[in-house]
Formats: sequence, C-alpha cells, structure tokens
Amino acid sequence: FVMCRKGGIMFKKFKTAALAASIVAFANGIAVAGNVPESSDPIKVIKNDWTGQLFSTEVVGELLKEMGYNIEYVSAGALPQHPGIAQGNLHLQTEVWTNNVGDLYPKFVDKGEIVVVGDLGLDPKEGWVYPPYMEEKCPGLPNYMALYECQQAFATAATFPNGRVITYPADWGTRSRDLVASLEMPLEPIPGGSEGAMMAELKSAYAAQDPILMMIWQPHWIFADLDLNFVEWNPVDGECIEETQQKETACGFQQAAVHKVVWGGFEAKWPAAFKMVSNFKLTNEDENWAIFEVDNNGRDVEDVAKEWLKTNEALWRPWIEAAM
Repeated sequence: FVMCRKGGIMFKKFKTAALAASIVAFANGIAVAGNVPESSDPIKVIKNDWTGQLFSTEVVGELLKEMGYNIEYVSAGALPQHPGIAQGNLHLQTEVWTNNVGDLYPKFVDKGEIVVVGDLGLDPKEGWVYPPYMEEKCPGLPNYMALYECQQAFATAATFPNGRVITYPADWGTRSRDLVASLEMPLEPIPGGSEGAMMAELKSAYAAQDPILMMIWQPHWIFADLDLNFVEWNPVDGECIEETQQKETACGFQQAAVHKVVWGGFEAKWPAAFKMVSNFKLTNEDENWAIFEVDNNGRDVEDVAKEWLKTNEALWRPWIEAAM
C-alpha cells in the first residue's frame, strides 16, 4: 500500500482521505509512509552479465516495486559502471566485488560519489580451478608452482608450449592476465566470452576429460554439478596484494567482499529505498539455488526471483516495513 501524488492533483485536497487510509494501514499492522515513493523518477538499477548478480538485481528491483518505486534496469559492465554511478546516471548496484573494482572506484567512494550501503551477505571465493583428473597430468597440483613445470598439460594448439587459462570476460578486468605477467608464468590467459560460454566449455572439457584451467568464483552452481579443485597459493596475513607479488611467495588473488552500493545522492532522494537496500541480504545458498535454476534448468531469472520472493516473504517483508 503506497500513497503518492498522481496526475498533478495536490495532496492537500486529499489529506483527510490520506489520513484515514494511513489509519487503516496502521491498524492492519503495516505502517506506510505517506511520501513513499519520495520521487517518481526511476531508480536505475544496474544489471551485469553474470547470473548471481542478475538474480540479486531482480530481487531488489521487485522489492522496490513493492514499495511503489519506479524501477529501470540498465545493463553496464563491471568496471564501466562506476563513473555512471558516481555521476548519478546509474543509481543502485547489488554486487560490487571489492577485489575487481579498478582504480576509479576507491576515489569515487572517498569523495562520497559512490556510497557503500553494506555487505550483500555472500561468502565469496575466487581463483583458478581445474578438474581433479588433471592432478595425474600435473602431479604438483594444487600448488601453483606446479604450473611452472607442467604448463603443457593445460596447453592447446593455439597456446603451445604455454598452458591456457580461461579468464573472466574482457570487461570484467584483467586480474589473471596481470598475475601471469607479474609472476612470469608460462600460461596464456584467454578471456571467456561470457559466464554461460565459460560454463559450457568447462562442462564439455570435464565430460571429455580434457585439460582445462579456469578463473571462477563462489557462490556458483557449477560446484554442485562438478568436482573442482582450486589452485592453492601461499597464505598471507591480511589482504593479498595482487600487484606486488613475487614468484616464491605469491598469494594469488585477493578475496572479495560483496558490497551493495548506490549513487551519492540516493539516500537524500529515496530515503526509504535506501533503508530497504541496507536491510536487503542474500546468502550463498540463495544464489547457488538461483544460479542452478537459471543456468542448469533453463529458467528465466525473473521467474526464479519471483519464486524466491514468494517463498521468503517472511524474510523480506520486515525489510520493507522497517524502511517505511
């Protein structure tokens, strides 16, 4: 239940009816703020190109619609999105993985042009993975040093004598390429075309027992479908600084937190929406289920999000009530 100005009619004409409606709503146990939505301007919610993010975006978008907000989805790359948020052309991102943000993002956050609302709630992990059968062809695995000796076990005709590592799509950044270059590893990083293309290639190689080494992340449904091992690096106290590693002491990839972020003017323009986004949380289990339903069972992410919302109303309804 949402009250707002419509059709240019002044609120004063209806203050008695609005008061009565508010009393009825409160009596039904739902305290509704009379000025929500605070603006009819659309909240531009970012869609990236991986399934987990699309799911979290659909869920938060539907929750904002439930509150009465006008929502517009906008596709953007994981790195190009940041200037758009800082400039107010984009407004809400549910998943910024903090180990893949580039150089501009921290500056925007420091200036207050991008505001970190909080953690989404995921427990992520990123790195290179391989099927267990590759340990017979490269016996030193899972230690990363083995890749200096048996890189040819991961080679293709196009990369021989270097091994091939399939990295994230090009617009997700160049972390694997940078690591290979800085550690002078005998590997050729090849960007994946998309998340879907990467998973299809991984499953195909696995079925044929072909060599494959791939950058991937958790949560992801593929770990429920295939047995995969992570390449292991040296432990480090604190964060792994990817840019300053040495071969003998390399720590691999900095592990991420997953943040919800908004445009710097978001809270002032849509304060109730800001509160709801602050309350919004998902778990690895939520995303693993959703990603499996979309990528493995072929369902539309919009339908999967709606099913999650229907099943979990007892969880999300208090987020809205607390925000209103």
